Amino acid sequence: MSTTPLLALTGVERSFALGETRIHALRGIDLTVQRGEFMAIWGPSGSGKSTLLNLLGLIDTADKGRLMFDGQDVASLSDNALSDTRNHRIGFVFQSFNLIPVLTALDNVALPLQVQNRPAAEVRQRAAEGLERVGLGQFMHHRPDRMSGGQRQRVAIARALVINPSLLIADEPTANLDSQTSREVIDLIEKLNQETGVTCIFTTHDPRLLARVPRQLKLQDGLISADSYEDLPQVATTKAAA
Repeated sequence: MSTTPLLALTGVERSFALGETRIHALRGIDLTVQRGEFMAIWGPSGSGKSTLLNLLGLIDTADKGRLMFDGQDVASLSDNALSDTRNHRIGFVFQSFNLIPVLTALDNVALPLQVQNRPAAEVRQRAAEGLERVGLGQFMHHRPDRMSGGQRQRVAIARALVINPSLLIADEPTANLDSQTSREVIDLIEKLNQETGVTCIFTTHDPRLLARVPRQLKLQDGLISADSYEDLPQVATTKAAA
């Protein structure tokens, strides 16, 4: 296995124009993520969580600094190369599920493989296996409107993992779920992380979920204010009470 970090950020900054005002979402991020990590990014609204996640998922680009993905400076990649990396190496899960309502669970999971122009038989087999992996084999022919929120998010996770990515990015994956279902979804992501070795990074507003995550990265005003379990004693208290 390569010892090169999957992600390495140095001095990364990102800002946005809001009318005549410049919003500095990230103010100089230094971060290294090793292969196979399971990490949560948390902090108050406006702290830069989603901006950082978009950079890590190669959806957005930094204004300053350097971001390395698997040892390669992403600034050197063409638009086609960036798109190819996202399509083949990064899986995405969103808080609103982003499932296509007229398609069955099986067809939703199959979409990333179809984008890769995989053979139809392979697409169907891998999509079915993906649903079995998240415990939804019996729901593969159901459309999203016949499924609960937790089931829909499981379909979204299966879709993200069907390409066997190096990195799973999840933006507030439990935001629309109740507390029990939220814990189940995070437990599922952790289980898949352990079974497949995929690096998992998700954002959350819910401090109760952090006790289940080996590494927590807290953002505050576009800066990393804490990184590691030891820096977050309030999480230890939550875990002890769980």
